[in-house]
Amino acid sequence: MKVHLIGMKSGLGLVSLSAAGLLFMAGSGATLRATDSPVEDITAVSAKVSSDYVRTRLANGSYPVEFYAFGDGGHYGGPMVDETIDPLTFSDVAHVIAKPLANQNYLPAKDPAKTKLVIMVYWGLTFVPEAISSSSAYNNFSSIQTKIAQTQNLAKAIAAGSSSGKATGFHSANANEGLRDDQMADLSSATTLLTMVNEQRDQVNFATAKLLGYDYDDAIGTELGNYLRGTALSAKRDDLISEIEDNRYFVVLMAYDFQLMWKKKQHKLFWETRFSIRQRHHAFDKDLPIMADYASRYFGQDTRGLVRKPVPLGHVDVGPLESLGVVSGK
Repeated sequence: MKVHLIGMKSGLGLVSLSAAGLLFMAGSGATLRATDSPVEDITAVSAKVSSDYVRTRLANGSYPVEFYAFGDGGHYGGPMVDETIDPLTFSDVAHVIAKPLANQNYLPAKDPAKTKLVIMVYWGLTFVPEAISSSSAYNNFSSIQTKIAQTQNLAKAIAAGSSSGKATGFHSANANEGLRDDQMADLSSATTLLTMVNEQRDQVNFATAKLLGYDYDDAIGTELGNYLRGTALSAKRDDLISEIEDNRYFVVLMAYDFQLMWKKKQHKLFWETRFSIRQRHHAFDKDLPIMADYASRYFGQDTRGLVRKPVPLGHVDVGPLESLGVVSGK
């Protein structure tokens, strides 16, 4: 059986969803061992659900089974070589995520006719721009400020030592008073360049926030977020910024209506779950199972914001998985 699907728009850009990118698998067993690592870190989860998707629990408290196929969304490479994530294939990542999905009664499909979802899988490492204090714009601004200060101090010293004892315009509370035209021009140019660098950094942070689900309450990259700077409410924003300004491993799952795409070549997003953890002190291949296990409680659910909790990272033994193959097609 051939399956022909169309390209779709997703939160990560245009996805070319071809039949060759669909993975059908058989289920497997897995066990979660007691935590064997002392490291705890913030695992952030953000999940949203379409109003068209409703999942009601059965009388025994479990969810009804829904069958799915995986779609390869792709690996988003980070700014550095990372041997714990770079060598991993789509199949490697999908196999690990299959077990947490099964815990929520999302089971791998064997028959396209009975498949409800195609779950696109994206994974990678975020890009973090260099620190402002390391930028050439900041260094230039600091250099100009230092030169101006040295000039002012020299002028003050000369004035203090003069017989009149009067300074030459440098006693003002306004640091810019008494500057020569060329100094004012240099300072204005440096300030403008530094502002541009800051704005570019804000744009990168906003893109990262959207990718990881940190943009849930408009605290980053919006007029509201900018307004919060320097206010009593800025602590929350600063916490979020500090987290996304660390490189973070991430996984994004986006579940679409399989039958609608298969039969009508249309796409409808049912639910999405985004989860991440900082890269420092962690290894993606080792930590992915426990991250996915923690995030699985939100598969097909709505977190109504960003959930950030310290999660003890242990070890998950994923049993052998049998691939039923990639669907052939154009």
